Amino acid sequence: MLISGFTNARVSRLLVIWVVAGSLLASITDTKYYFHILVVPHLWTDWQAWRILTWQTCYANSTEVLFAAMTFYNLRIIERLWGSRKFASFLLSTLPYTTLAPPILLALLFRPLSLNSINYLPSGPTAILFAILAQYHAAIPSLYNYKVLTSRGASETATATENGSAEPSSSSSSSAPARAYAFNLPKVELDFTSKSLSYLLPLQLALSSFPSSILPAIVGWTVGYAWRNEILPGTGWRVPGWVVGEQATSAPAGGYEGLRRRMEGEAGSSSGVEGEGDARGGRRRNLGQMVGEMFRGGAR
Repeated sequence: MLISGFTNARVSRLLVIWVVAGSLLASITDTKYYFHILVVPHLWTDWQAWRILTWQTCYANSTEVLFAAMTFYNLRIIERLWGSRKFASFLLSTLPYTTLAPPILLALLFRPLSLNSINYLPSGPTAILFAILAQYHAAIPSLYNYKVLTSRGASETATATENGSAEPSSSSSSSAPARAYAFNLPKVELDFTSKSLSYLLPLQLALSSFPSSILPAIVGWTVGYAWRNEILPGTGWRVPGWVVGEQATSAPAGGYEGLRRRMEGEAGSSSGVEGEGDARGGRRRNLGQMVGEMFRGGAR
């Protein structure tokens, strides 16, 4: 049975609310210009280091908000697969890397390599989104595959004179008769899966402020796979259950060892009762023994 909405996806619901409410609040208070990063002047001139911690707070425009909210909603399947506790632990354990790595790499590596042409880091949790998308790519199998084929036929027809110049046949009355040439496109096969459409919206986010928006997408994807392959420290750490609303299950008195002893005692007492019954009334006879006794009694 298909599960709709945010059933068993508390953390994903908070992510969608955060994306929408954060951008709306920044628009109402007119504070969106506080969240993007310009290496010069924000970091190297004004020394606004706090922007390194706040650039993932909200997106700058409504289109990015729509794409991000829809993507977080589609990726709620990861939380249902893992459980809310593991999903929240993954987000918190990767948050330092997805927050600090993009601005540091931009300031120290990509800006010098690009001769100071790449100076901008757009705001929004794109790195977090692509870290979750990496888990979706690795953990969720595709249901079916399909192909898109291009037709092989006449794609372009041009009229040309004998001297090779392309011009309409009615433009010159004294020129030689025009000939029509048909150019055929090669046949191309494009392979897709049932998951292909799920990557379109994140791709729009990665290309929204090209080339600057590519950096957080690459960092998020790399961090997600590093966490999955247990390269990052703290992959086995889990948040307490009460953080995601899970109720702790209390163990029986004495722990599981006491429960085992109690079960063994109950089993021993039941076997003792059965043994006492056998001693009083003898062991229970099967059907063959009862028929044999009947024949022996008749013969007597």
